[in-house]
Amino acid sequence: MIPVYGYEGRKVAVLGLGRSGLATARALEAGEAEALCWDDSVEARETAEAEGLTIHDLTKADAFEGVSALIVSPGIPHLYPEPNKIIARAWDAGVPVDNDIGLFFRSLGAGDWMDNDTPPRVIAVTGSNGKSTTSALIHHIFESAGHRTQLAGNIGRGVLDIETPEEGEVIVLELSSYQTDIARSLTPDVAVFTNLSPDHLDRHGGMGGYFAAKRRLFAEGGPDRAVIGVDENEGRYLANQLVEGFEDSRLIRVSSGQKLGGPGWNIFARKGFLSEWRKGRQAASIDLREMSGLPGAHNHQNACCAYAAARALNLPPKVIETALASFKGLPHRSQLVGELNNVRYVNDSKATNVDAAAKALQAFPRIRWIAGGMGKDGGISALQPHLGAVAKAYLIGFSARDFALQIGDTPYEICETMEVAVAKASAEAEPGDTVLLAPAAASFDQYPNFEKRGDAFVAEVEKLM
Repeated sequence: MIPVYGYEGRKVAVLGLGRSGLATARALEAGEAEALCWDDSVEARETAEAEGLTIHDLTKADAFEGVSALIVSPGIPHLYPEPNKIIARAWDAGVPVDNDIGLFFRSLGAGDWMDNDTPPRVIAVTGSNGKSTTSALIHHIFESAGHRTQLAGNIGRGVLDIETPEEGEVIVLELSSYQTDIARSLTPDVAVFTNLSPDHLDRHGGMGGYFAAKRRLFAEGGPDRAVIGVDENEGRYLANQLVEGFEDSRLIRVSSGQKLGGPGWNIFARKGFLSEWRKGRQAASIDLREMSGLPGAHNHQNACCAYAAARALNLPPKVIETALASFKGLPHRSQLVGELNNVRYVNDSKATNVDAAAKALQAFPRIRWIAGGMGKDGGISALQPHLGAVAKAYLIGFSARDFALQIGDTPYEICETMEVAVAKASAEAEPGDTVLLAPAAASFDQYPNFEKRGDAFVAEVEKLM
């Protein structure tokens, strides 16, 4: 646990008692603050009370008297589509609002571990797609290299729930826009921006607000080194904002698909090869093509980002290459579930938006595509240029019929359920095909989350084996 420093003897309200909220309350108490906890859910309040935490009704008019700060869980909207009423009340009362990420960075620098010869270092990863795989890959690289490392944030455990950092430890954080948007302190040693595509737009009031939330990781305190994916204009803009000139080594530019030039520090992947260039000279090259845990151009971008983060902390290229080759991938993210009769079954349930699905559809030569669910604003018409490898689409969920109208001349079948879709796709698949779950939609019409949807796909595939 990371005790929260700076609130000793003071009252701090905690709104939302899920995983991060409970960890925050415990960390506040460990730092000798008094945590006042609230959640709209009776069950959540009972769980907190059973731990000995203090329940404090934040809906009451005088709830913020004597309170020094309000710490909110990431799922609670603070501005768009409209402010949570309790957060708005804290504003009116002049009570600072923060989250566990802000408390983490505030407290990490105040711990005894900072007196080590080599204090712990933090690599924080944000972006629209690939940030989970990139974070897990960075963690894997340092672990494979013999470094103590922990993975937390939007993946793994809550940031305040990690173990006490040790000498030279590397802490890897995956941070969503929900987490970066409100944190009052963001000071990683290395910050990574993978890419940007439309997502969570209602929560951020549009694309500009969404990018602004991501950008805060690089503006609120600022990292010592920044790794920026420059395949979109937002990444190019952000990279330009962070440096004094092309040769500024605080910036590592990353791309998948284009060769990056100039005297700066550049890492890119083309035709399956990762290349590192510094000061106009090639420093390293890695063949990614046979790395089964990193299929497709989108995973090559993840590999470039992870490689860059590791190089920023001075790991040698050969050590990183060995670790990349042993990476097995993450569940629900281009996960190879199995192979039967020379047909591969790949679970990319995390491909919940058009951009992520497009990347998955470009990773395999001939595809039986399972898609659908709760469609997002804008539909999937933008996927039409990426459907060339799709032999047939098998559409499920609430938006199945809407999707059928948006995929042009691609053959399709309305399957409704995962069970029917997997059965149909496997029956019609030919040797060399890939049965790919890349929904391009949210899961909430049929499943509580993308993980459960992916589990359903895996369960149906396992029936075939």
